[in-house]
Amino acid sequence: MKRILLLGLCCALLLIAIACNTPEIPNPDNSPSGPDTKNDVDLSTCYTTTHTPSAEATCYVQFKLVGGATFVVELYPEQAPQTVAHFQKLVANHYYDGLTFHRIWKDYCVYGGDPTASGTGCAINPIPGEFKNNGFEGNMLQHLRGTISMWHSSTDPDSATTQFFIMQKDSVTCDGKYAAFGRVIYGMETVDAIANVPLTEEQPSNNKTKPVKAPVIESATFVIIEAAAE
Repeated sequence: MKRILLLGLCCALLLIAIACNTPEIPNPDNSPSGPDTKNDVDLSTCYTTTHTPSAEATCYVQFKLVGGATFVVELYPEQAPQTVAHFQKLVANHYYDGLTFHRIWKDYCVYGGDPTASGTGCAINPIPGEFKNNGFEGNMLQHLRGTISMWHSSTDPDSATTQFFIMQKDSVTCDGKYAAFGRVIYGMETVDAIANVPLTEEQPSNNKTKPVKAPVIESATFVIIEAAAE
């Protein structure tokens, strides 16, 4: 019996010694290069400043992505009053929190705000299209880099609901055809990072537009900005 106990004790000590002398295997996530983020927004290029939140609706909305990247949109109610009021209501109800940028058209624009992430989602009543080709003459906003505009179907100009798109490049072809209602004034580098995420091989509309891993909107909130960017 003593020999058995002694043999067991020796085995235990041997295992402890082996464990203590085994080199630690580095965790890939703790390596200098960090975790594998090839499917995520590259935060090293992104705007991450947080502006002062507002309990009341303002004409400045800050989007924060999961991971910390941010950008700020200035709204122009004098150009598209119903569109801005509709968008402000969605933001006030935290509608965009948790949704994604579901479609990426690199070197053109990025799409967000679809509750189904399919590009066809419609969860609320549509609003009138405030743009020239729909008989609305008051909206003079051009679709320049940074412009945010409401998406509508190709068959119904009054079908805008929650989906929006942000221009990465200028596009005169969108002018007068969609209701532009604001522009990115801070964090355009974040929009560029969104536009550069890897895409799947699926090709809806003959374009590779579906992200492998869609960037997620953590929150869209009203903020206070005393002096807007030039």
